[in-house]
Amino acid sequence: MCRAIAPALVIAGCASAARASLPASIFAPHSTPAREEHQLAIFVLWIALLIFLGVGSLLTYSILKFRARPNDDTEPPQVFGSLQIELSWTIIPILIIAVLFLGTARVLFSVQDAKKPANALDVVVIGHQFWWEYRYPQYNVVAANELHIPVSPASAPHPTFMKLTSADVMHSFWVPQLGGKTDLLPNRVNEMWIDPQSPGVYVGQCAQFCGPQHAKMLLRVSVDTPEEFNAWIKNQQRTQAELAQAQVALASVPNPGNQSKGSVPPNSPPTHGAVAVVPTEAPDNAINAHNGQIVFEQQACINCHAVAGTMANGRYGPDLTHLMSRATLGSGAAQNTPGNLLAWIADPNTFKPGCLMPAMHLNDRQNAQITAYLLTLK
Repeated sequence: MCRAIAPALVIAGCASAARASLPASIFAPHSTPAREEHQLAIFVLWIALLIFLGVGSLLTYSILKFRARPNDDTEPPQVFGSLQIELSWTIIPILIIAVLFLGTARVLFSVQDAKKPANALDVVVIGHQFWWEYRYPQYNVVAANELHIPVSPASAPHPTFMKLTSADVMHSFWVPQLGGKTDLLPNRVNEMWIDPQSPGVYVGQCAQFCGPQHAKMLLRVSVDTPEEFNAWIKNQQRTQAELAQAQVALASVPNPGNQSKGSVPPNSPPTHGAVAVVPTEAPDNAINAHNGQIVFEQQACINCHAVAGTMANGRYGPDLTHLMSRATLGSGAAQNTPGNLLAWIADPNTFKPGCLMPAMHLNDRQNAQITAYLLTLK
């Protein structure tokens, strides 16, 4: 019996450790769908444990009761059929399956048929190789890789309802602490909703193999207070021209992104050094934002990326209008620092080998000029 109970203790210990240490633990739900699924998983785990203990106990009893005795060479009694045993191993599994079916159905209907309130936030999630696109139709905002949503406390629910689709191959949206994974399929729209009750950054990733950089198609969901979310939306609605009017001097550009909301992304390479930015009026080859925008618009960058208020209107790559408001680069591949940004522009394979953004093979000055321009996109 001690041997039978040991696996339960191991499972409980692993669950506690995961809850305490892993940022993507399924044992620490922070939204209603995740909590429902967590409770169902624990319920199924207990039933499986009871089955294990029952079968293990019967097996142990049979081994001890009917083991061969010393100097006993007689053949044991031969029993051909037992109606009671046959009924037991038929009826009990049927009852177990029925209980599991009813429990699963209850959670499925509870999560999938939840009524959408009038104040719900709508988000369209589009999976790309190998990044995420987020569209907020209520606010006419397009973001990439880092999803911002408002907190939804029990006293003032404000859930987020998402429509998920894919621009290329099959992907899967999975943030373990907020809900189960939902697939993104080309030419099909799936739906899910979350209502995180506490602010913070929740991490996840694509959970469906989608190509060579599947492992670095990471997710960051920033759950903001109402004030933080409204400020974020207001900033995202500004065009590049409006940002240029409000930008401060570029002599000392701060570390971009909200670094207080998360640690270094998994599998990140070392942080690269800072890039020198010269904010003075200078010749055409000076390293500053003005010349950087010219180089950016003269290269193939604008064929893939969009910057609101400029001639860049590409849709193949992430929207860069507010690039420096994000904490990471390359869908979580590295921290969004000036040095890492320069290294990414020079060769994205530094961080994400096999990504679909090619190295443009520009010279060091052109790379620095583009970096100086992108640093202004906050």
